[in-house]
Amino acid sequence: MTGAEAAGELVTGALVAGAVERHAGARHGGGDHASLCLNCGTALLGDYCHRCGQPEHIHRSLSAIWHDLAHGVLHFEGKIWNTLPLLVWRPGELTRRFIHGERARFVSPMALFLFSVFLMFATFGAIGAHLEIPDNTPPTAAAQSSAKAAIPKVEAEVEALKAQLRATKDPGKAEALKSREDEARRELASLRQIASWQPGRFTGLKTGWLHLDEGFAKANKNPNLALYKMQSSAYKYSWALILLSTPFLWLLYAWHRKYKVYDHAVFVTYSLSFMSLLVIALTLLSKAGLGEDAVALAALGIPPLHIYRQLRGAYGTRRRWALLRTMLLVAFATITLTVFFLLLFAVGALG
Repeated sequence: MTGAEAAGELVTGALVAGAVERHAGARHGGGDHASLCLNCGTALLGDYCHRCGQPEHIHRSLSAIWHDLAHGVLHFEGKIWNTLPLLVWRPGELTRRFIHGERARFVSPMALFLFSVFLMFATFGAIGAHLEIPDNTPPTAAAQSSAKAAIPKVEAEVEALKAQLRATKDPGKAEALKSREDEARRELASLRQIASWQPGRFTGLKTGWLHLDEGFAKANKNPNLALYKMQSSAYKYSWALILLSTPFLWLLYAWHRKYKVYDHAVFVTYSLSFMSLLVIALTLLSKAGLGEDAVALAALGIPPLHIYRQLRGAYGTRRRWALLRTMLLVAFATITLTVFFLLLFAVGALG
């Protein structure tokens, strides 16, 4: 995806999210005036129709199109700046306040989710991030035999270098020996990989469903194409994560009748929005040079902490029970992602 295409994805995401968002508190100066609502015909009592919510003032100018575009992309009706800080630092408070009625102040969960998903894939497209698997081309029988024959010789070389390194007291010589030992170890690892190669992927996999088996055969022949199809389809079906995740959260509070399924869906959708934004941030930081260990630590540590804080703030759960539910939700999230990727793969194989 080119930079222009990525920008287009971002604009599309903002406009889709803006379309989902309800227009609350926006004023439209200029335009046509009417005593009846032009949308539903109700007599107007103020600047907005009290029946359908449409503003009295409407635009019919070219500049209005650009205004709506800029409004949808940049402003989110100003609510994005009320929403993002709470989403990051106090997600439970955001969830609770939205559920209890503060709808005009914050971006709705679905609008934020749509925008974050579009933004994530636009970012991937802009920086050229995509999934790949290493080449699994089988070595020749001669190469495997040669590797197996060379392994004992290289193992003996590694042991000899280790003995020399222990015996030497010269720092310069020790450094040279250490360098040679590291090189020999890398060679040994490569030889062992060649010698132990086994066919991978979906070799011999049969489900009995002819169309699906043909898809598996194509994926086995060109796995990177299958991964590309999965990545391309992921944002189209990302909404399925909400449907897959909500029942698990409901199970954790099934005996609390004051919490409705809607409440759990809001929790899940805001949580998924944050996770999408976290993926974007970590991807950009990794691209900027942040170490792999730091990125991995953040990817493993931040999501459970965010879920814990959201549980505490949204449901008022005590620390001990919030910690237990966090661990269960992390396990459920692993199951959900596994099912989601299997569905994506099946869709790609059948497509």
